[in-house]
Amino acid sequence: MEIRNPIHPEHAKQLDTAGLRREFLIEKLFVTDELTLTYSHIDRIVVGGVQPVTKSVGFPDNINKLIGSDFFLARRELGLINIGGAGFVVVDGVEHAVGPRDALYIGSGARDVRFTSQDANQPAKFYLNSAPAHMSYPTRLVTLEQAKKVTLGEARTSNRRTINQYLIPGVVDTCQLVMGLTQLEEGNLWNTMPCHTHERRMEVYCYFDMADDARVFHMMGQPSETRHIVLGNEQAVISPSWSIHSGVGTQAYTFIWGMVGENQVFGDMDHVAMADLK
Repeated sequence: MEIRNPIHPEHAKQLDTAGLRREFLIEKLFVTDELTLTYSHIDRIVVGGVQPVTKSVGFPDNINKLIGSDFFLARRELGLINIGGAGFVVVDGVEHAVGPRDALYIGSGARDVRFTSQDANQPAKFYLNSAPAHMSYPTRLVTLEQAKKVTLGEARTSNRRTINQYLIPGVVDTCQLVMGLTQLEEGNLWNTMPCHTHERRMEVYCYFDMADDARVFHMMGQPSETRHIVLGNEQAVISPSWSIHSGVGTQAYTFIWGMVGENQVFGDMDHVAMADLK
């Protein structure tokens, strides 16, 4: 499990390209038959991925040393969205079939979690977000059809997109974790523009559905001190609460957003006027 430390905005201003990528970019999420984890001290979110192919994959035996608890979800909750083929997640002996673009919420207290694919030739790819939790809520599957859908943007501004809200108040009860999936329509390139910040929660974006030679220019930094990180397919970027989080691609793409913090209200945003961006 890789560890990332918090970054002050004044520090972030001094970072070059390599420094920004080292602190905020998660380059490798999916490795065959392995679980990857990145622990960020920004709201103590854990970001990860698991791609089971030839065997069932669970959390490592030494997770208690890595996380400081007897088992991974002793004091944590976990949300996942499957961006690969059909798969299964077994939670304390109960099997949940998680299809492509389906989400699963696992509440605090679940001891044994294991991941498998239905077909090794089309393996599942479970993208994970986990946050500390002071309350336990039931495990629940949310399909793409069950997600709350909001369509925003216009073709003339190249940001027509549908936001699928999976783990959000009114759909699933969680302690603090909020997750969803946003898909841009063909020919649209921008996400979350006009942009915003939210001091009450941090956010992580995971970009996917991209060709090998496609890229997303992810915008970050304070509104008056913007920077960018270039991402490829199935890579994620950590966004502190003081940073904008927006992007433009060389083609249409899909991304998963996960938020951790004090406020779960989706519309709780500090909007930034376009004229104030620098």
